[in-house]
Amino acid sequence: MSVLDPVVAVDRRPRVASREIVTWTRSYLRRAVLTDGVCSLVAGGLALYLRFMGQGHLPLSCLAFTVALPGLWCGSVALAGGYDARFFGVGSDEFRRVLNAAVCLAAGVAIASYALKIEVARGYVVIALPCVAAFDLAARYRLRKHLHRQRIQGSCMQRVIAVGHAPAVADLVATLQRDKYNGLSVVGACLAGRTMLHEIAGVPVCGGLGSVAAAVDRLGADTVAVLACPEMSGIRLRELAWELETSGTDLCVAPALIDVAGPRTTIRPVAGLPLLQLDHPELAGGKQVIKSVFDRLAAGLALLMLAPLIVVIAIAIRLDDHGPVFFRQTRIGRDGRAFQIVKFRTMVVDAEQRKVQLEALNEGAGVMFKMRKDPRVTKVGAGLRRWSLDELPQLINVLVGDMSLVGPRPALPREVARYGDHMRRRLVVKPGLTGLWQVSGRSGLSWEEAFRLDLRYVDNWSIMLDLQILWKTWSAVIHGSGAY
Repeated sequence: MSVLDPVVAVDRRPRVASREIVTWTRSYLRRAVLTDGVCSLVAGGLALYLRFMGQGHLPLSCLAFTVALPGLWCGSVALAGGYDARFFGVGSDEFRRVLNAAVCLAAGVAIASYALKIEVARGYVVIALPCVAAFDLAARYRLRKHLHRQRIQGSCMQRVIAVGHAPAVADLVATLQRDKYNGLSVVGACLAGRTMLHEIAGVPVCGGLGSVAAAVDRLGADTVAVLACPEMSGIRLRELAWELETSGTDLCVAPALIDVAGPRTTIRPVAGLPLLQLDHPELAGGKQVIKSVFDRLAAGLALLMLAPLIVVIAIAIRLDDHGPVFFRQTRIGRDGRAFQIVKFRTMVVDAEQRKVQLEALNEGAGVMFKMRKDPRVTKVGAGLRRWSLDELPQLINVLVGDMSLVGPRPALPREVARYGDHMRRRLVVKPGLTGLWQVSGRSGLSWEEAFRLDLRYVDNWSIMLDLQILWKTWSAVIHGSGAY
C-alpha cells in the first residue's frame, strides 16, 4: 500500500451519523437540559427562601422570575453554545460557556428591569444567579464524570480514522487508548508514504492518503484525524474535506506545533494567507507575580489548616522506627539553583545506601529510579505515599519561594546532569508540588511522557491552567492513581 493507491469510488449520498453517536449525544443533551433546569429551579427557590425568609409574603415579580428562571437559564446556555456536542466530556469550553451564560443572563435581567421598569429585588437576583451558575457547574461536572466512566467501559465513543506517518499514528492510538475519556477510538489508519504494514498499534491499515474516504465508508467512522505530514498539502486537504462533507464526517487537523495550547496561537490573515502566530509563553511579568503571591498565600493557609494532621503524621513516623520525621534532599529549582526539599520520611534511615543494591531492579525509565514494591519503604511510609501525604512539608518550600504549587517535578542533581538541551527547558520555571505529571498518571508514566508533560506545562503556562491542575490533583490523590 502506498500514497499512490487509487481513490476508491464511494457513495456520495450524505451518510447519517452512526446510531450509537446519535443515541448517546441525544441522551447527554437531554440530561444536560434537565440538569440545567433543575439547578435553576433550586437556585431560584433558595434565593426566595434566603431573601424573604420570615417576611410572610413573596413579591409577585420574584415569584414569577423563579418560575421563568429554568426557561431563561436554558435559553441563555443554548445561546452561549453550552449544548454544543463538540465540547461534551472534554476541555473547559463547556464550563466556560455556562459561565458566559450566567454573565449574559445577569446583564439581560439588569437591562430588562431598567427598560421595562420591572421591580425585582436586587438581593434576590444577587443570590439566584450566582447560585444557578455554581449549582450548574457542579452538576455538569458530575455529568461529565459519568460520561467518562461510560467511555472507559467502551461506550459513547467516536470512531476515528487516523491519517499520517506511522510513528505519529502509533502515538495517537496509544494516547487515545490510555485516555479513553476523550471519547475517541481509532478504528483504522491511512499512512503516508510507502508501507507494507497491515496494522499499527493493533489498528488495521486501510491504505494510503488516497484511501481515506473509502476507509471512512467501510468502517463507519465518524471523524478523520489528519496528523502533521508534508504529503497532505493544502490542496489535498481541501479535496479530502470536500469528500468528507458529502458523508457528514468530521475532519480534525493536527498542526505541526504539537503540545501548544490554543491561547498561544492566533490566526493572522496576511496577503490572503491564514498564518498561525505563536506567542511566547509568559514566564515573567505581572502574571508571574500573581502566581507567586497566590502560591505563598495558599501554602501559608494550607499549613495552618493542616497543622493538626501534620503533627499526627510526625508522631506516627517517629513511633514507627524512632527515626527522623523529615527527609531532606537537594533538588534543582528554577534556573538551575539548588535547594533543600522537605518531605515526610517514608523510607528506612539508610535508604540511600541500600539503593545501590537495588539499581538492577529499577522500574523507572530515563533518569528516574522507581520501584513499585520498594523494600525500603516503611509501613507508615506506604500509607503516606498512597495518599501523597508525604509531600505536605513541601508547602514550606512553596512558602519560602523555592517551589510553586504547580510546576514540573523537582529534579535531582544527578538527573539534571544527564539532561539534554531540550530537557533543561524544565528549569526555566519553579518546580511544583503538583503538575501535569501528577494528574496524568504520576509514577505510572514513562520518563518520556513525564518529560513531555513538563515541557507542555512550561510552554503553555497560565493561571487558569494552574487552577485546573490543582482541581484535578484532588481526584488523582483520592484515587491514588500511579502512586508508589
